[in-house]
Amino acid sequence: MYEIIANPEDYQIDHLINGTGNANIEISKEERQKWALEIVNFSEKLTEFAKKSKELARVFSSQEKISTTPASLKTLKIQLFMINDALTTAIGIADKLESDIVKK
Repeated sequence: MYEIIANPEDYQIDHLINGTGNANIEISKEERQKWALEIVNFSEKLTEFAKKSKELARVFSSQEKISTTPASLKTLKIQLFMINDALTTAIGIADKLESDIVKK
């Protein structure tokens, strides 16, 4: 048996949870299956992102010339920084959730 001990305050979402109560409940099999499918969906998106990242890296590491405008290059850099920040945040949240789902 597992228990989810995720404290909404630790995720800065406690204002969304107000009034939901703190009594333990057992998650139904149907609800667990819905969550499992959603998590698989996350995984598939990450796999697709990994493919796109590898292709972009391949283009940049190739011998073909790449031309751009300074504005386009700056835009690329900003977008890559935004993606990196989002992934770093997502990994941090996933690590926290991993520690908040404990086997009993």
